Amino acid sequence: MTSTPPGNTPGPHLEFTGSTPYEDYVRASVLSHLQQPLSDDPGEMSFLVTTQVMELWFTLLVHEWQTAGRALRGDDLPAALAALKRSGYELESLNASWKPLAHLTPTQFNRYRSALGDASGFQSAAYRRLEFLLGERTPAMLVPYRGVPAVHAELEKALHEPSLYDEVLRWLARRGHAIPEAVRERDVSERYTADPGVEAVWQRIYAAEGEGDEEALRLGEALTEIGELVWRWRNDHLVATRRAMGAKPGTGGSSGVAWLEKRAAKSVFPELWTARSHV
Repeated sequence: MTSTPPGNTPGPHLEFTGSTPYEDYVRASVLSHLQQPLSDDPGEMSFLVTTQVMELWFTLLVHEWQTAGRALRGDDLPAALAALKRSGYELESLNASWKPLAHLTPTQFNRYRSALGDASGFQSAAYRRLEFLLGERTPAMLVPYRGVPAVHAELEKALHEPSLYDEVLRWLARRGHAIPEAVRERDVSERYTADPGVEAVWQRIYAAEGEGDEEALRLGEALTEIGELVWRWRNDHLVATRRAMGAKPGTGGSSGVAWLEKRAAKSVFPELWTARSHV
């Protein structure tokens, strides 16, 4: 055993036999060598890094919502709420990722836009998985991934698994709330659509605040926070795109702003929003 001489403060370890423990854990050198700009414009690096950071946030959010779904299946509400709370902070960070891109002028974006070719964020497998967990799904969304069998298989599996909201509604049903059987037994590979019976359940939960099912209320508020942040993500995407390219067609064959406007008009967990009008 050795001791530090009086008055001396131990410093960090500086000598290692191989790479640093930080590198071994974080794989920073791998991350910092994934950027390969395809144009000579220095602004492309910002676009590329920001997009890659978004992909990491997508991956983390998928992890959190899968964790919450498993916890709800096991009737472990504290674990589900903890994952949902973490995801709220993570969504805020994801939304902040738009900052480096939100003030691009059309000329600035055009300097490297051609480097994207047919690439579009719509093609992101991680984002598609995230949307599936939010209930935004149809079998047609698997088409872009047919050329990559492993990715296609993973997304096809996810398509037929319950969404986060499906798990929430099943949890409510097990607690005695009158979730309609048609909702509980629906084909989860199809996009979730609002149901008046589900709206009535949330209406009763909120109307009984302080006297009713407080755990269900806490879960409803956690989902509402996520729903608001998803809405902000979609609107920030819309505004950034509108500033950078106006109404021109988007990369990857989309209609650009027009398509994003339709997406921004939709709410996830819809009955949580409409029920408020009746409380």
